[in-house]
Order: sequence, then structure tokens, then C-alpha cells
Amino acid sequence: MLARILLVDDHALVRQGLRSLLEREGFTVVGEAADGLEAIQQTRALSPDIVVMDISMPSENGLNAAREIHKSCQGIKVILLTQHSEDVYIADALEAGVAGYVLKSQVSNDLLHAIRQVLGGRVYISPGVSGAVLSAYKSRIDKKTDVLTLRERQVLQLIAEGKTTRDVASLLFISVKTAETHRSRLMQKLDIHETAGLVRYAIRRGLVQP
Repeated sequence: MLARILLVDDHALVRQGLRSLLEREGFTVVGEAADGLEAIQQTRALSPDIVVMDISMPSENGLNAAREIHKSCQGIKVILLTQHSEDVYIADALEAGVAGYVLKSQVSNDLLHAIRQVLGGRVYISPGVSGAVLSAYKSRIDKKTDVLTLRERQVLQLIAEGKTTRDVASLLFISVKTAETHRSRLMQKLDIHETAGLVRYAIRRGLVQP
């Protein structure tokens, strides 16, 4: 079974390489996006069967985008393509409802297999991180439930990337007042009351790179 695929990565050369790989195998690449916000928009507009998406991207990371796609675009599967093999990323990916988790270092061997597995209704995890899956599940169960809403996580990432409140409002298509409200609420929930603390928290949760 072939599939219609949306590619999401902030590096054009990576997208070109993935497109070539997939099209050689007969898959149709219906579109490309450079960040999570664009990925959500393109997913809603194009209705692909599968979204192949990087985790670490500016403006909106792949985990947040995967959560939104899983929530609002039923039936569309997300495969995360990433360099991260740490338990925390796998646990967050499982929580986000992704159907596949493929390491970039193994993409030539794993991505096509992952797509076929996902099309068959299964979840695929790269062999390179499969040993961490049980630990990730335990981490998911044991760790404190994330108190932030999806919108608050989006605001947190943008703040950690150095965006002003006005920038946040513009990027998320909300008013400045609403952006300020989200910022205040996430600070209150996290008991963090200065920007540097928010940046450190975002780095620990993998929302931005140090």
C-alpha cells in the first residue's frame, strides 16, 4: 500500500533527500513544511496519510505539532524522525500519540519499514532505541503529568527561543493580551517567575536545544 506523505524538517537538504528516497519507492510526497506550525497548517490543508517530522525545529517543535495533529486530524499518522534516543523524548513521543519513532542515523534502513508498519496499523520504534522503550513507558507512567496546555507549551518554546510577547502573539495569531495571559499562567503553573528559568525548563524538556 502506497501513501501520501508530508515532510517536515527545518533543513531543505534533509527534505530533498527524504523526498528522493520516498519517491523512488513509489510514495507520493504531497507537501513540505519547515516547522511545526506550518506542519499543522499543511496537514489540515493536504490531509496526508502520514506526516514524517523532525522533533527539533524553530517556532514549534515536532512533539507539540504531533500532539495537535493527533488531536485535530484523526486518522493521520505521525512518524518522528530525530537524532534523539533518550528516554524522555521517546516517552513524550508516545504521549503525543506518534505512530513511529525513527533515528536519523538509521533513516535509510528504517524509514521505509516504519511507513509500511504504520500503514498496517502498528507502532514502529527504531531498533537503535527499542531497548529504551520499556524504560520510556515507565518514565511516562512515573513522571509528573505535564500541567501545561498545548498552547502554553507553544508559548513556552517561543519564549525560550527569545521571542517577545508581541512576537508570540503574531506567530500564534492571538492578541498580545492573550499571549501575556498564557505567559502568566505557565509561569504560575511551573512556579517559575523569570525568563531564564523558563528557558532552562524548556531545555530540560527538550522543547529547545541548549
